[in-house]
Amino acid sequence: MADAKTLLPTTVVGSYPQPAWLVDQAVLRKNNVVPRVRLKEIWRVSEDALEQAQDDATLIAIRDMERAGIDIITDGEMRRESYSNRFALALEGVDVDTPAMVTGRMGKPTPVPRVVGALRRRHPVEVRDMHFLRANTERGAKITLPGPFTLSMQAHDEHYKDEEALAMAYAEVVNAEAKDLVAAGADVIQLDEPWLQARPEQAKRYGVKAINRALEGVPGTTVVHLCFGYAAVVSEKPSGYSFLPQLSDSLAGQISIEAAQPKLDLGILSELSNKTIMLGVLDLGTEEVETAETVAQRIRAGLRHVSAERLVPAPDCGMKYIPRSRAFAKLKALAEGAAIVRRELAG
Repeated sequence: MADAKTLLPTTVVGSYPQPAWLVDQAVLRKNNVVPRVRLKEIWRVSEDALEQAQDDATLIAIRDMERAGIDIITDGEMRRESYSNRFALALEGVDVDTPAMVTGRMGKPTPVPRVVGALRRRHPVEVRDMHFLRANTERGAKITLPGPFTLSMQAHDEHYKDEEALAMAYAEVVNAEAKDLVAAGADVIQLDEPWLQARPEQAKRYGVKAINRALEGVPGTTVVHLCFGYAAVVSEKPSGYSFLPQLSDSLAGQISIEAAQPKLDLGILSELSNKTIMLGVLDLGTEEVETAETVAQRIRAGLRHVSAERLVPAPDCGMKYIPRSRAFAKLKALAEGAAIVRRELAG
């Protein structure tokens, strides 16, 4: 993995573009709604060959991230229909066959799983994914899990009958999975929690409590990622977070924020002075590929508020919805931009 002393280690948020021979992008993008229930029709490979095809796609993602020069990589989430549903739909207590309809983050009707019993893991969900990643790279290896607050917002509760109780039940199963993933070789565990931003009132009541239960006793580096949504789904983004400083009380060592596309006022980072910041310096909402110097400028802007020892440059969000050629070029610019600033700091 990247040397522990490396300043400004680069990483990705999680997803990388899935190949066109694996996933039908038109189906995935239909109605601009990120799937919460199964969406089997996105897969272009038959069920009996799907796992091998996903393995092959994962190798492509790993090698692309390595070639681009990224220090801490993921498996690209090639096996996932969305960032959250692979884990969410594998749990006991969830009815995935008769979903409920709710209003999603973007105000659109969205089918979601129904929680009809106590939430438990039938088996580890992403451990094979982590084993595969660890076996195929010597870089730092990160794997992502949907966070408990977000999971609770993407389900229709018919069992716990209490929002906080549901989030805490999800936190229990996420915690067990996270510990198994560290044992499987993960250097970094990231919880994806975009709904903290979308439901700030509930988040302020119990969001950090749920995250802390999910991360309790999890060794190694832990991250909480907040964003405003995929650029392909959300084009208009606010310039500030409705929920962020509260995460200074979380157990997570790192907080991942989207900053390039929304042109975030980085002054807010002073309120997270006890955390390492995974800073979004790639705008995924534009077809333009940043130059290395543009990336370097965005990193320098972050360094006005955060020391180099506490800054991890990254894309704003997952890269699932952009073309692979663009994703690779942007990651290459990310690595080169970080190298420019490293040289300046060493000089």
